[in-house]
Amino acid sequence: MLNIVLVEPEIPMNTGNIARTCAATRSRLHLVKPLGFDISDRAVKRAGLDYWHMVDLRVYDGLEDLFRQNDIGELWLATTHAPRPYTQARFQDGCWLFFGKETAGLPAAFRARFPERCLRIPMRPDARSLNLANAVAILTYEALRQLDFPQLRGEGD
Repeated sequence: MLNIVLVEPEIPMNTGNIARTCAATRSRLHLVKPLGFDISDRAVKRAGLDYWHMVDLRVYDGLEDLFRQNDIGELWLATTHAPRPYTQARFQDGCWLFFGKETAGLPAAFRARFPERCLRIPMRPDARSLNLANAVAILTYEALRQLDFPQLRGEGD
């Protein structure tokens, strides 16, 4: 199981879409406050459609609360400030993938604690970033591909 961590997400539709990705991939979703919305907000529920019952959701008062409550082994930080692409990472089962808020990304002090664990998604130099839900999907599926998609159906009807 992967652990997807959204640090201070601001846009309910992104979080709803990420929740749907977590449901479809059996990944656990961790939300770190402050949130830019109420998780009972209609926009979040609408974006997640009928998948919310399949989401293992955990909410924390801050990053220190998340670290206090969990035994976090392998972690990776998605950031446009990273020196290397996500394709160079070797993901393990149970790893933690951290993503920052839409307007500012992960806090600089947090990134500075784990500089060797920072990854970027390659893009053109004049593009600021990808949509948060897209970035989560890219890294989640790369990690799952490396793990041979455990407990996921790989073929259609």
